[in-house]
Amino acid sequence: MDQNAEILKKAISGSLKIIEQEREKEIISRRFGLSGNKETLEQIGEMLSITRERVRQLEKAILIRLQISAEDGEIPELAAAEKILVRNLTEMGRVAKLSDLADKVYGRTSTASERTGIYFIATFAKNLTVVEENDKYNAAVGIAEYGDEKTIRGRVDEIVKLIRENKAPMTIDELDNKLNYEHPDHIKAIASISKLLATLNGVWGLAKWPMVNPKNIRDKIFVILEAKKEPMHFSEIAKEIKGSNFRRKNVTVQAIHNELIKDARFVLIGRGIYALSSWGYKKGTIAEIITGILEKSGGALTREEIVKQVLKTRKVKETTILLNLQNKKLFKKIDKNSYTLA
Repeated sequence: MDQNAEILKKAISGSLKIIEQEREKEIISRRFGLSGNKETLEQIGEMLSITRERVRQLEKAILIRLQISAEDGEIPELAAAEKILVRNLTEMGRVAKLSDLADKVYGRTSTASERTGIYFIATFAKNLTVVEENDKYNAAVGIAEYGDEKTIRGRVDEIVKLIRENKAPMTIDELDNKLNYEHPDHIKAIASISKLLATLNGVWGLAKWPMVNPKNIRDKIFVILEAKKEPMHFSEIAKEIKGSNFRRKNVTVQAIHNELIKDARFVLIGRGIYALSSWGYKKGTIAEIITGILEKSGGALTREEIVKQVLKTRKVKETTILLNLQNKKLFKKIDKNSYTLA
């Protein structure tokens, strides 16, 4: 990957040589962050004592000049760099979030200057197109023949709309069944450009949905239980979170237990064992559960039937249920083996 870095470095320096005036070279370097942090039009304008609008005009004129020079073959170093980027984009689905592309090209986590360097090259390279970052989209680079910026953004919007209308996270295969793309990887690549989407454990959903973008401990507990699809002990939930793909996963067992108690989504069904209320579990003591079962039956039930129904919603010992049945203030024994409400 050191060879890729050298080729890209030469392409950037070769492109800057086309810009004759030092002031214009300074504007481009600062705007793209080629030698440090990216700067705004206002910051550059203040430094050069010109207006923000004038900086914008100069930047646009310089990039047009670079584009013409690239098309005319006046930047010989550019062809090799362009080839590297196109090859990697082809493997990634023809378009990619800038950070993902840079990481793949460099074979490691890329630096900010390496990412902006790639974006700079793609801005005027004839076989590449860029998606500018804003509140809805991440900065991205694509193969020009795959579509311009407007086309790529339209594809992103289509996926966001489909997931929003589905009202639940979707896998790439589920999206593929609804969309017309050559390969599921193309959908994954496009979805990654959207700031409105998030992914977790192979499913994509709106970034505001806790199941794909959990922001606190309670949301992470919910995601773990939802994925497990069965009740879990709070210590097991803590273990699962620590071994997960969450960004922040350093949690204590006690913190997990505290959050489980506070949130109505979680129901204690046994000693330290919790389930989701959406699975049909309801909060309450064993006596309250028995009361509900007898009320629903409208009459007497055998001891075996009561035990069987309680065990559907609680993970407790049979003796615990039988002990609660001895509460004469709540339950009445009508024969050797049957009970009704007192």
